[in-house]
Amino acid sequence: TMKPAAVPRSFYLAGGLIVLFLLLPLVGTLSGTDPDSLRSTLVDAEVLASIGLTFSAAALATGIGLAAGVPLAYLMARRSFPAKAWIAVLVDLPVVIPHTAAGIALLLVFGRQGLLGRWLAPLGIFFTDNVAGIVAAMLFVSLSFLIDASREAFAQIDSQTEESARVDGASPWQVFWHVALPQAWRGILSGALLMWARGISEFGAVVILAYHPKIVPVLVFERFSGFGLAAAQPVALILIVVVLVVFGALRWLARGEEG
Repeated sequence: TMKPAAVPRSFYLAGGLIVLFLLLPLVGTLSGTDPDSLRSTLVDAEVLASIGLTFSAAALATGIGLAAGVPLAYLMARRSFPAKAWIAVLVDLPVVIPHTAAGIALLLVFGRQGLLGRWLAPLGIFFTDNVAGIVAAMLFVSLSFLIDASREAFAQIDSQTEESARVDGASPWQVFWHVALPQAWRGILSGALLMWARGISEFGAVVILAYHPKIVPVLVFERFSGFGLAAAQPVALILIVVVLVVFGALRWLARGEEG
């Protein structure tokens, strides 16, 4: 058994301060919430509907990301092509763009008078104040997490195994499905979890493109701005607890599969 590497004692202090910084807001939210307000919020139809909408919209955005983003990640990991570097920059751009600005950009495309919105409206497809707008906003701000994690997972696979499968007569699709995907799935799952969690937490882009129906971050903001901290705190606590439980369970399952 290898002996653990020596670590400067100051690192424990620095690490402890970071853990405390992350933990205190959670503890403060939990301990500062009035139990009666929490109980009434737990049976609030608007809150329950908002939680269901938030999770389902984030899941739908993640599903679209898996269907379209994973192929792009595989392509970027396995092939060189013109503008590849610029596409990589474009994929990461939503991470650094302020999300209120992203909401404006999405509105200019998917709004009723937007570049695509004006053509889709006659077909009965609307994004403003619609679930489709929520999904589009979540997809835009969170897709980079999935693509980057998937690309890195594919890049770590020995390409010789894929070449051997091709020599044995496998089609490109069979190589991807039976060789690359089974080896990269943990990285893809990790990226999907990050994308899903990021979608749940999105506020800025969603509130501009699709204020209604309200996802939980928008509902928290509305209750805080309209009724104050006491009204917003129970909703925020419920979201934090639900996300921690679901996200923790999914990460535990992923580790269990890995073990």
